[in-house]
Amino acid sequence: MSSPLASLISTGTKLWLDSIDPELVVSNRALGATGATSNPIIVADLIESGRFDDQLQSLASQGLDDAAITWQMTDRMVQEAQNVFLPVWEATEGNDGYVSFEVDPLLEDAEHGPAHAERVAQYIEQGKFWAGEHRNRMIKVPATPAGIEALEPLAAAGVTLNVTLIFSPRQYRAAREAVWRGAQRRSDLACFKSVYSIFVSRVDVYTEKHVPELLPEAQGQAGIVGVKRLWQENQQFWADKNLALDQEIIFASTGTKKPEDPPWKYVEALAGSDIQTNPPATNDAVEASGRTFTRQVDQLPSDEVLDDLDAKLDMAHLETVLMEEGLKKFANPQKALLDLVGRRCNAI
Repeated sequence: MSSPLASLISTGTKLWLDSIDPELVVSNRALGATGATSNPIIVADLIESGRFDDQLQSLASQGLDDAAITWQMTDRMVQEAQNVFLPVWEATEGNDGYVSFEVDPLLEDAEHGPAHAERVAQYIEQGKFWAGEHRNRMIKVPATPAGIEALEPLAAAGVTLNVTLIFSPRQYRAAREAVWRGAQRRSDLACFKSVYSIFVSRVDVYTEKHVPELLPEAQGQAGIVGVKRLWQENQQFWADKNLALDQEIIFASTGTKKPEDPPWKYVEALAGSDIQTNPPATNDAVEASGRTFTRQVDQLPSDEVLDDLDAKLDMAHLETVLMEEGLKKFANPQKALLDLVGRRCNAI
């Protein structure tokens, strides 16, 4: 009998882990996960566990400052996860098996971040540097004005990109077009790979607060409907490009935010194609559910629900609100990580 996660994968979903915890990477790889992603919160949790104190002490003894230690630790952790998934990358000839590495979130710090032109330059410089010669590393760049402006030169330079913090069709299209322009400047498209991380559950949190007038059956569906429509558009856009590798949507923010929602709400609704980056707890809940998943990514709710969402959702306002919240969750954890590294190094 197929396990729940095995049934999810059999629908066509690529399962990635929203963690680079070495133990969870290994255990989830055994469950069928084929990639992973990182962020400052994940790195901070690992450092706070004390499991990496020897490495911290070694780096601190070299006279490195807190920021340098933080980036060295992040690089090592991502590389360790890459080693686990490299056989997948090799077997799929570059179509899967990636681990995402996030460039400096403090570039988007509202108070202390640099001016726009410098942000763009830093995204390009950092993206190229941290991509290096890594075969199965993706560079995460946010779909901010500066991040989007950096995508074309990064794609042209051969950097494999994961465009993150996407909440709206406008952001997705701007990112996709920039990446494709850059890709077309390459001499060879054989290794061209890009993914677009669309955040799902945060949209439903937004509608509950800002669009309470939605029909009951439409409330809680905006995130799913939005990302399914973008998935369809993404399929159509790349269909005639004759590329060797898939350019995919990442269904991100798949952990539920409401206690009354089943933990597999988004996992089930988006089963069937592209990539899900699921938190470890979500994967655990799915595996324990006993459910068998079937393809649903190409199924939309009733016309009544769609019409209600289209009539009442202000996508510009949604993007503004969620990006403001998202950028705080983007930059603040990096500040906390730097502080943690400093405190941890002093303690040991």
